[in-house]
Amino acid sequence: MRPLLSLLLLCSLSLSALAQSPVAPPSWILSGNIYEVNVRQYTPEGTFRAFEAHLPRLKNMGVQTLWFMPIHPISKKDRKGGLGSYYAIANYRGINPEFGTLADWKRLVNKAHSLGMKVIIDWVPNHTGGDHYWLTKHPDFYVKDPKTGEAVSPFDWTDVRKLNYSNPRMVDSMIATLKYWIRETGIDGYRCDVAGEVPKAFWSRCIRELRTVKPVFMLAESNEPWMHEVGFNATYAWEPFSIMKDIAAGKRSASALDSLLTREDTAFARNAMRLYFTSNHDENTWNKADYGTMPGSVHAPFAVLTFTMKKTLPLVYSGQEEPVMDSLSFFWKDTIGFRKYARAPFYKQLLTLRRTNPAMASDATFTRLATGNDNALFAFERRKGTGKVLVILNLSGKPQQLTWKQQPSQNVWMNVFGGLPEPVKNGFGIEPWGYAVYESR
Repeated sequence: MRPLLSLLLLCSLSLSALAQSPVAPPSWILSGNIYEVNVRQYTPEGTFRAFEAHLPRLKNMGVQTLWFMPIHPISKKDRKGGLGSYYAIANYRGINPEFGTLADWKRLVNKAHSLGMKVIIDWVPNHTGGDHYWLTKHPDFYVKDPKTGEAVSPFDWTDVRKLNYSNPRMVDSMIATLKYWIRETGIDGYRCDVAGEVPKAFWSRCIRELRTVKPVFMLAESNEPWMHEVGFNATYAWEPFSIMKDIAAGKRSASALDSLLTREDTAFARNAMRLYFTSNHDENTWNKADYGTMPGSVHAPFAVLTFTMKKTLPLVYSGQEEPVMDSLSFFWKDTIGFRKYARAPFYKQLLTLRRTNPAMASDATFTRLATGNDNALFAFERRKGTGKVLVILNLSGKPQQLTWKQQPSQNVWMNVFGGLPEPVKNGFGIEPWGYAVYESR
């Protein structure tokens, strides 16, 4: 091959590889966390103004990034239940009047920012509600049934209509609207609903253009590794959550997490952040998370895992700090009813650790430590800079005696929840569904 041609080919391959390499996340999210806000159910009023009163409490608990479920008007055509689904949107540029006004939303974002918090909003790019104005003004924006010519509903979601991403005008409109919310209200990014149903080419262009406006954080509701190639910073840890549920139910042992780590390391890029959770709006409403899937004391070690696991970006859903012992309705008003905040001190301790110890950053190293019973115990050490965190979890309903096959990097550690230094080299007993978290700096 001639030298010039060879050089051009090498440059081309290098640029191609660069285009596919995952984008480094904004520095503020590496030691951050996400709190999912269900505005409708959060307060009796179900408004932005009413939620605003909770901001100081959430800041004190350690919440960094607020993810608001869709804030847009909800379609009335084919509406499910009395109030409809947040995800059946009637106007991408509007505000749900049940929540308040655009001015109320801007005030809320500004208040959150003044407290040092970030704000992302839920975006629903795959479909609109059944009476979105695009259906009459731009019917070609939708996928049509070849027999009837009507806009189709994806899956069994009869209250929504699927958008057509082969239409360049629709694509342009979608990107312009995403830019609008960043410019107009100052949000810091998006959580994108069923992101894997939207074409790769769209996401590559869209996210690249959004980042010319602001270095936004992008979260995909998807477990697909390719989402990171097109610009998403974080993806849903759906498989890890499924395994955690099986362990909690006694269907699998703690060692299932070792196989998971191998698959994750193989499939996902080094800087891919994974959203770990014990509940979210879908899992709570439809599958009784976490009060049913990880009941009582079972919840704690899995919550610790979501905050400390490799590459994790932890999520707390509205009401988990209470905790809410019921499913929040999807289509009706169903107020959380905060009273005790019984889990708030537990979450605050984990959130503080994540913020203050660099070993909790999503890009910190992770070392699995072998114990005398890895079918029940899951132990590991995280490190970054001078920071270290040691985690031991009993993922079984029986008491265990910890013995080491692979020792931690030091003997004496500060107990995060106990506040005292403790030696760990000789092991110790750990109660059913127990946990021990230590740090060193």
